[in-house]
Amino acid sequence: MTTYVLVPGACHGPWCFDDLAEALRSRGHRVLPVALTGIAERAHLLHAGVNLETHVADVLAELAVHDVSDAVLVGHSYGGMVITAVADRVPQQVDSLIYLDAFVPRDGDSCWTLTTDDQRAWYAGVDDTGYGVPPLPFFDARATAHPLASLMQPVRLTGDLSRFRRRIYVYATKWDDESPFAATLERVRRDPSWTTHVLDGAHNLMRDCPDELLRILVDAA
Repeated sequence: MTTYVLVPGACHGPWCFDDLAEALRSRGHRVLPVALTGIAERAHLLHAGVNLETHVADVLAELAVHDVSDAVLVGHSYGGMVITAVADRVPQQVDSLIYLDAFVPRDGDSCWTLTTDDQRAWYAGVDDTGYGVPPLPFFDARATAHPLASLMQPVRLTGDLSRFRRRIYVYATKWDDESPFAATLERVRRDPSWTTHVLDGAHNLMRDCPDELLRILVDAA
């Protein structure tokens, strides 16, 4: 049995992993989808102080309360920032990392520094509160505003990812414009210690490529 900890991307809740989680559980695995503070079912907790560190704390609490010691951390999109920081804080509790069309930051990176100009324009289009970034039109209808501070805050890391058994990157090809993750893919695919997959789907790989994604996650175990 493998414990998968699933971290959603911007504006999304753990419901984006519902089908994937069910499929993993049917194969005998333990699955912990995480609801991040200020987003989706926790949208009522959104305030100016919710940032990347808040979301790292959310996942660390999940690992602690469920006594997770050998996790496969899975991050979608923005969730790649979160799982990288979590793994850096508690490497003894993490086995492998899987990035689903996601950012893979190095020390000092933020979503703002890693993304494209089009995405930065989205970040800057905050809602009336001044600290929530509205969901993009192609997001799930259940998506909510996302904390701006979490997209701007640099991640602080003390080590690199080479200490983990497996590092897997899954890239989605179907973006209308330039993918904000193209540069990340090119960087990790040059490192032979990474396994990369390119899937013929849109950013929501859980919806577009469920069978391929399930196979990749199960193989990681």
